[in-house]
Amino acid sequence: MNDTGAPVPQSDGSDRDHPTGSATVVPPPEVPDRSDGRRGWRLLAVFAVAEVVFLVTSVLVLLPFALNASDLSEDRPVPPGALVTALAVPTMLAAMVAAIGAVLMGRGSLLVRLRRELSLRWRWRDMGIGLMLGAGGLALTLPASLLWAYLVGEDRADSAVGDIFDGQRLPIALALVMFLVVWLVAPLCEEVLYRGVLWRAMEYWGWKPWVIFGLTTLVFSFAHLELLRTPLLVVISLPIALARMLTGNLLASIVAHQANNFLPAVGLVLISQGLLPE
Repeated sequence: MNDTGAPVPQSDGSDRDHPTGSATVVPPPEVPDRSDGRRGWRLLAVFAVAEVVFLVTSVLVLLPFALNASDLSEDRPVPPGALVTALAVPTMLAAMVAAIGAVLMGRGSLLVRLRRELSLRWRWRDMGIGLMLGAGGLALTLPASLLWAYLVGEDRADSAVGDIFDGQRLPIALALVMFLVVWLVAPLCEEVLYRGVLWRAMEYWGWKPWVIFGLTTLVFSFAHLELLRTPLLVVISLPIALARMLTGNLLASIVAHQANNFLPAVGLVLISQGLLPE
């Protein structure tokens, strides 16, 4: 109470971003406002629009080749450049739509909006946790991949990306672009969509972290539209989602996803150069 009898606002430590003693107290961005369900629905709408952009763009990129399918053969397959474009562009556009939509919903500076609407913060500790879980998760995902390949058969074990580049010989420069897309770009974009916008929407609805963990994992796995690989994708995404849940930081799951994708990216490059059997 002050001299007038009015209650004095108490700081909960959330003003640590204002060390100079500013009168404006900003709540910590890692703690969602669980009473704002409308913001959650808006984020869900942003996620849905981004998914539509992904699907439409995927169709448009390969549509010219589908229309001229009679001109394609084993001797004249889809050009490798078009395949890399189809791999990168739809995911990048969808992530851009999701990130821009989420940022436009927020208030304050760009940095504050990224932190509040996507839970994206630069913390070395969280990056280390993501790297540890991503790399350590390979101890789970590699045996799971071998078991899954044994159960479904080697001829049905390829991912959609593996099927796309099956039999392709890429110029080294294009192979390196594909490597960067699979290793760095695709994980970044997918995390913005699923562990960024979608996860944050559920936080605004006040759902329990383990519920959000499970639902986003399922949505992520089914969204790849590879029904046969869905159980494997669930296993692969567990360490990634765990990094997001433990740290509350989207950056951690991005790093975990990139660590998980490193070996598959290397494998694709070696196959595209004829250095590994297809």
